[in-house]
Amino acid sequence: MRNATFRDRFMAAADAPARERADFIARTYTHLGWAVLAFAGLSAILVKTVGPQLTALMASTPMSWLVVLGLFMVAGHVAQKWASSATSIQMQYAGLALYVVAEAVIFVPILYIAANFAGPDVIPTAGIITLAIFGGLTAVVMVSKKDFSFMGRFLQLATFAALGLIVVSLLFGFSLGLVFTTAMILLMSGWILYQTSNILHHYPIGSHVAASLALFAAVATLFWYVLRFVMAFAGDD
Repeated sequence: MRNATFRDRFMAAADAPARERADFIARTYTHLGWAVLAFAGLSAILVKTVGPQLTALMASTPMSWLVVLGLFMVAGHVAQKWASSATSIQMQYAGLALYVVAEAVIFVPILYIAANFAGPDVIPTAGIITLAIFGGLTAVVMVSKKDFSFMGRFLQLATFAALGLIVVSLLFGFSLGLVFTTAMILLMSGWILYQTSNILHHYPIGSHVAASLALFAAVATLFWYVLRFVMAFAGDD
């Protein structure tokens, strides 16, 4: 018997009374905020403690990144499944925590390089840009109330294509460059629009942990590529 999910048991936020809908949205963004803070704190600790070693390991061979990427995808799948459980609140939080830890680990090399070789302002600048993009996209959805769920199929196909390019670049040792980085920023912006509109229209009441995980995944990936973008220009100074 499969695990129950919120979609099986609860009404969508769009169909709920206004007060319940507002409470669901507030809970979602509160959990997102805590996830971001936990990610920032854990990343800072990991960069200081194992940053050089983990960065050297990742740089030693392309296979290292392939293994880490594979483990990250498995962890992400498990985390999303746990966070979507309607039978255990502990399982939901375990899923969110697992994803935050996985993101913090995979971010260590790029944060270590940015902090030690790209300049002291690179990470804060990327963080501010990411926050500005996220805030602007969130405002677009919240003000317009538009349902962007029609973008889902395209976003999934584009994400699979991007993952394929990343794997090929690791196997054959070439850089995807600034054009790919810019395209990924646009793709993650699309995911933020999509997930934010899902929170308004499709996520069931009570699924705020799963909703916050989905948003966190998009925001963290957006930050990764904004950071790469900023680092590319910092290297020209």
